[in-house]
Amino acid sequence: MAYDPEWDSQTGNLPKGVPTPYETLGYQILRWCETYIVQPDGETAGQPWKFTPEQKRYILWAYSITETGEWRYGRVSLRRSKGWGKTPLLAALAIIEFIGPCRFGGWAKDGQPVAVPVQLPLVQIAAVSLEQTANTRDMIRGMLSESPAEGIYGLEIGKERIQFKDGKPGRIEPVASSSRGLEGARPTFVICDETHHWIASNGGVYVYETLQRNVDKTMKAGSRLMQTTNAFNPNEDSVAQRTYDAFMSGRKRLLYDCREGQPVEDLTDTEAVLAALKQAYGDSHWAPVEGLVDLATDPLTPDAVFWRFYLNQIAESADNWIDKYTWDELRRDDDPILPGDQVALGFDGSLRSDATAIVGARLRDGKLFLVHLQEQDENDPDWQVNQFLVDRAMRQARETYRVEWIMCDPSYWQNLVGVWALDFRELDKDGRDIVFEFPPQRVGKMAGAVERFHTAVLLGDGLCHDGDKDLSRHITNTVTYEVPQGVLITKESKTSKRKIDAAMAAVLAYEARGMAIEDGRMKIRRKARMRSY
Repeated sequence: MAYDPEWDSQTGNLPKGVPTPYETLGYQILRWCETYIVQPDGETAGQPWKFTPEQKRYILWAYSITETGEWRYGRVSLRRSKGWGKTPLLAALAIIEFIGPCRFGGWAKDGQPVAVPVQLPLVQIAAVSLEQTANTRDMIRGMLSESPAEGIYGLEIGKERIQFKDGKPGRIEPVASSSRGLEGARPTFVICDETHHWIASNGGVYVYETLQRNVDKTMKAGSRLMQTTNAFNPNEDSVAQRTYDAFMSGRKRLLYDCREGQPVEDLTDTEAVLAALKQAYGDSHWAPVEGLVDLATDPLTPDAVFWRFYLNQIAESADNWIDKYTWDELRRDDDPILPGDQVALGFDGSLRSDATAIVGARLRDGKLFLVHLQEQDENDPDWQVNQFLVDRAMRQARETYRVEWIMCDPSYWQNLVGVWALDFRELDKDGRDIVFEFPPQRVGKMAGAVERFHTAVLLGDGLCHDGDKDLSRHITNTVTYEVPQGVLITKESKTSKRKIDAAMAAVLAYEARGMAIEDGRMKIRRKARMRSY
């Protein structure tokens, strides 16, 4: 589409203009925040906190009320680009929900609402793990440390919790899926930050549903949950996506504030990219929009990642991990894999669905090749993997090549993987361990392995393949999704029939290659070969 400088960047349902002082508690909240809390960092550290006009408008509508003093919006979601200032905004609101005037307390003589503090405040900073609440907690501590509020309200600013020094009930605390008492608490305000990461597999959906139930217990007293997010990956069914679906379906009393840059199909058009970035970031004057332009054409930044995180756009198509053109460029028909080559192997298995694959990676050049593949027969409802064939293929590979390292996803296959570990150690003349487990639940390590593989593909360095069509198909079927630790790979949807197990096995094989080289096994074998002459 042609670039339109007049394109409306507000794609949510935030009303035009601002409410009057008779329709919101927001004006009193803004005055309080800019009086009692301070700027935590930067050139203006220690000075009174200041909101941008865009942030002020959000607060005014988020805290708007009806004629009966109830919230106009029972649920609030803020979707903005990475670095827009979502975390500082919610940190400021957490503070006022803890000690400031933020609840309807009646009407003044002039007809304006009166804001009063929460009587028994319990403010929760929520994430799927406690570590992910650190940024918000640090921001809150920075805003309160040496601020007027610290002394006036007698605050005890701890590393994890903020409470009153005199023991008065009330606190700001972090919570996660593993937190004791998550079910049954009675929070008065909940911060849900980066809900595009909150998915079923990491407990995010459970955390959100539990917190929402807790908040609903005291919603008549004004308790609410607010969430912030980047544009989500449409393949993940995250909390952010579910909230967006509710907005699109016209759910009442949901404020969905979203500002995004106009879609730019050609990311090499630097003028259009810069203009779209300025639209997305609005008046966030600290955002380095000029520097972000370079990320649009950075080969290490997938287009969909740039669209979502920086232009705040939901990509219409799945995030292909590696496109066919890039993968085909890495095909090498010369120097084929031969018996006796030093290799590492990766194994990813299933039982009654999807596929099971073994992939090899030659140590000296990272050349990938498919050792074994079984795929689900969609026409056979009783189909299951033939474990005998898998075992035979692994043992034949061990006999054919000089296998230095085998990395296995042990899910459903713990017994056979254990047998391989014992048998292959006995067969090794040096009695070394050959088989190692790499559970996908180790999200940080898996994200690192995926990143190393992807970087090698994009740079065309230390990785190539023999052109196997099935391996290529699985590689190009794979899509990505973001987690706090990085990027992981998955199918385009849970019900997709496009298999990716060989791609996962390739990642494990490449990771196994790196571990073998780091362990000195390629070097040891080369010296042994030289002595044989």
